[in-house]
Amino acid sequence: MKWLGQQPPSSVVFLCFGSLGTFSVEQLKEMALGLEHSGYRFLWSLRCRSSTDTDLDKFLLDGFLDRTQRWGLVVQSWAPQVAILGHVAVGGFVSHCGWNSTLESIWFGVPMLAWPLYAEQKLNAFQLVRDCSLAVELSLDYEKNGWVSAEELEKGVRCLMGESEEGQKVRES
Repeated sequence: MKWLGQQPPSSVVFLCFGSLGTFSVEQLKEMALGLEHSGYRFLWSLRCRSSTDTDLDKFLLDGFLDRTQRWGLVVQSWAPQVAILGHVAVGGFVSHCGWNSTLESIWFGVPMLAWPLYAEQKLNAFQLVRDCSLAVELSLDYEKNGWVSAEELEKGVRCLMGESEEGQKVRES
């Protein structure tokens, strides 16, 4: 929260995937590359399914934490999601579209980039994007277990933060 307090209004993308949302090391590296290339400030709460190791350098890109330390923060633990989404610095939320995350994001007026992982999240994401215009769609490769490329995440974050007509529409909803 202290780090968020030092960021400009609506400048930070928050990434959080619920208490069960985990990713492979390969997907985490791809996510790191996409975030870095987007150029946006970020707060990333992550879990890695392949490791209980707390050394983030072992499963993120070489030098990623050093290169992004001035504009990004990665925490490998639980994050106070409600407080974060309610913070003035947060301008976008990369979410799994679970019920709690969706409701909290809507409550605080934070637009979402939909990255559903399982269960009802896919239907929630569809409705948030297509029916409600409250989220930006992220293209997932379901033949590769919901894989998202670095380029797709970068494009999605840029759109979410208002760099496209679709992003502007979501931000105004």
